[in-house]
Amino acid sequence: MAVAGNTPTASFLTKIGKMQSAGCRLCKVAREARGESTDGLANETHNHINSAGCEGIATTVTAVHHSIWRNLYDSMHAAQKPKSKLKFVTLDKESNMSTMWRREEFLRICSKEELEEKAQDIEVTILVKKSQETWYNLDPGSFFINHFWGRRLDEVTINEALKIVYRI
Repeated sequence: MAVAGNTPTASFLTKIGKMQSAGCRLCKVAREARGESTDGLANETHNHINSAGCEGIATTVTAVHHSIWRNLYDSMHAAQKPKSKLKFVTLDKESNMSTMWRREEFLRICSKEELEEKAQDIEVTILVKKSQETWYNLDPGSFFINHFWGRRLDEVTINEALKIVYRI
């Protein structure tokens, strides 16, 4: 059955009385294969099954994400003009903020301490995910800093002349 060209999700089917549970069927199969409990499954919505949050499709979604971004980076890098001041610095792999800020070209823009101070002002405005509440409750101050430095970025481009870091 298709509604407006979409496959109905368990969440929708439960809403119209065609299923008893809105729990994600893909997550359920993945957990059963690992011999884990199927209690507390996320609701199966289009957003859920198209995200890396869905246990049953996370590997595929992540692979597609990397493939799309790799092609985009390659295209941007290939189209870059010779006189461009932009420098692509993470073309080879994803890096977290802590790893990147050990590199000399980042330290020339600002110190790790300066960035941490500015980042904390922004990080505290981001909602804490339910799965991270215990970690947050232990030490809210260090939670935000550790969260920032552990953030993984797909691509970063810098303009050393203007001292700007672009997160792509």
